[in-house]
Amino acid sequence: MAQQENEVVGVVGDPNDGYVVDTENCAERELAHRERGTARPITVVGNPVLHRECKDVTEFGEDLARLIDDMFASQKAAEGVGLAANQIGVDAKVFVYDCPDDDGVRHTGVVVNPKLVELPAASRVLDDSNEGCLSVPTAYAALARPDYAEVEGRDAQGNPIKVRGTGYFARCLQHETDHLYGYLYIDRLSKRDRKDALRQMEEGTPRYETVPNA
Repeated sequence: MAQQENEVVGVVGDPNDGYVVDTENCAERELAHRERGTARPITVVGNPVLHRECKDVTEFGEDLARLIDDMFASQKAAEGVGLAANQIGVDAKVFVYDCPDDDGVRHTGVVVNPKLVELPAASRVLDDSNEGCLSVPTAYAALARPDYAEVEGRDAQGNPIKVRGTGYFARCLQHETDHLYGYLYIDRLSKRDRKDALRQMEEGTPRYETVPNA
């Protein structure tokens, strides 16, 4: 996910309630991944890998660890706050994030084989803030999403984890999970707003390396 254009300002969960603690030593953990990894160019809308559901990860070993390192390096190079594996051309259900919530608390981590937890309709509060995407460079559009999200999945070693977030971080969790099931945020826009986002992309110049579509 691209950084939000407007300044972001959630609630950090109790570390003992079963959810992963992703707010500690963020800078050190992100840097360690990034120093081991290699930044790769970003795939953009139109590339087939972005428009189909990714494969479940079944092997939790060195190959996955290297992919995660490369994803953190690629995310940083593109100045993003979240990145899905298919955004660097890899058909695997993995995303990484280094994203603040609305209180400015930094969250850093990785989720493998994520699934969004369905929230009761009565508890959903929609936030229609702007959203952007590294795979739709230079474009932004307002998109209503719940301001709270929970994701269940696995960590890099295959252990079950749960991640939750509010505000901007909740948007990131939803955005990156969408990627791994073949959806870009512009797929959730009206035809008019989608067309406008693609126009913004056509008129803009990305600040990072992208993969040209054939």
